[in-house]
Amino acid sequence: MRKLSASTALGVGCIAFALILAFIWIPLDTETWLVERKRGRYIAGDSLAPTLAAGFILIAGLMLLFERQASDYRPTRYNLAFIGTISTIGIVGILLMRWAGPIAASMFGDGEYRLLRDTAPWKYIGFVLGGGTMIFCIVSFVEQRVTWRALWIALVAVVAIIAMYDLPFDDVLLPPNGDV
Repeated sequence: MRKLSASTALGVGCIAFALILAFIWIPLDTETWLVERKRGRYIAGDSLAPTLAAGFILIAGLMLLFERQASDYRPTRYNLAFIGTISTIGIVGILLMRWAGPIAASMFGDGEYRLLRDTAPWKYIGFVLGGGTMIFCIVSFVEQRVTWRALWIALVAVVAIIAMYDLPFDDVLLPPNGDV
């Protein structure tokens, strides 16, 4: 029997987590489905974002499960350093996402950020800076170099996410604006 590699174990864990998330946790935790129709217009349901996240986790797990693998039968220092670096990038990106909008509003805005958080450009500042930073840094870290291509990938990805989430739905607040 084949030994379970670190990548295979992580892939199986991601798949299991995604399935539990999509079929147990989300249905038990949300009241509405992916998209709801109210008063003649479509609004994002409570389960839209977490279901998309579960789908991405599932895809990542499948990619890990079926990738060609070296004989990495247990985690190495490189694996742990990689996870630590990606986690640090994520934390910095989330902090930028959370605080860039309120700081910009306090410096340049006409009022409290809480009142401005659903108006352009304020609602995009934190999301673009934090999300763009996360994507740019992760791409640069994986490629082991900083390139203009990584910057364009980050900007296109952030704009695509805004186009999918913010533009079609009037009642969606991009992260972290719903929590501010």
